[in-house]
Amino acid sequence: MFPISDPVPTLAQLRAFLAVADHLHFREAAASLRMSQPALSGAVSALEETLQARLLERTTRRVLLTPAGERVAEHAARVMAAVEDLVEEVAQTREPFRGPAHLGVIPTVAPYVLPVLLPMFAREFPRLKLTVHEAKTETILEEVREGRLDMVLLALPTDAAGLVEEPLYEEDFLLAVPADHPLAAGSGPVDRETLKGLDIVLLNQGHCLREQAIDVCREVGARATATTYATSLPTLVQLVTGGLGVTLLPESAVAVETGRRSRPALRRFRDPVPGRTIGLAYRASSARTAEYAQIATAVRAALRARRLPIRIVS
Repeated sequence: MFPISDPVPTLAQLRAFLAVADHLHFREAAASLRMSQPALSGAVSALEETLQARLLERTTRRVLLTPAGERVAEHAARVMAAVEDLVEEVAQTREPFRGPAHLGVIPTVAPYVLPVLLPMFAREFPRLKLTVHEAKTETILEEVREGRLDMVLLALPTDAAGLVEEPLYEEDFLLAVPADHPLAAGSGPVDRETLKGLDIVLLNQGHCLREQAIDVCREVGARATATTYATSLPTLVQLVTGGLGVTLLPESAVAVETGRRSRPALRRFRDPVPGRTIGLAYRASSARTAEYAQIATAVRAALRARRLPIRIVS
């Protein structure tokens, strides 16, 4: 960093000097910049004065770079390239659906929705450079608030200040039980009170699905009594399949997580059916809120077209 009192080269001075360094001729350099030769000479002289170094050897026939001039030319070229990149990148962000976009997704949504959404992003927003970060709710909420993520796909509501929440879809929870469990033999829906007295297996702390399952249990006076916890939804299903308890499974995950030879039995609940709402959240202060709202609309359309076991929220 330069002290405030030190003179600093201007971009105009660096641009003028680079033109002379490229052409080694003042008249040709001035013509390339569409400026007068005296103005060009003045800019180069001002740069030499600012840097307190002689950058050019001037004769009546030719112009040569001094050793200091060669070093300055190398640095000036990098500076001007960086400035051009900056201008181009900012210009791109002014165009809708162009440039980088960082999406956060919770683990209990990512495997079941991203296979639908990623092709949609490539098709509908080809100039958007999408990156995806999978993490628990608390992490992606912190990152979107601090600007490291642009949008997050998670369970709503978040109760986080400063975010716009766009509901995308609702889905039911199913009761997953071991294949040899007494409840596995039934076919009709079960009451939520059925959860009382069952060993309910949950995800580890930090997963919003865990908190949602606990809320459902609390409403009917049931408690999660199992001492085994899972770090992921696939592991949770395997624990149930292995007879370690029962759990609540989002319906969007059923096709993926129960498509194996060894699988749990599934029962639906009677009304009121427990479930969750998944949506897109982004900072209300973002300059791209209009784009994110349109992306939410495109996400709904893509999910609706695939006819997943969910209810799209218009």
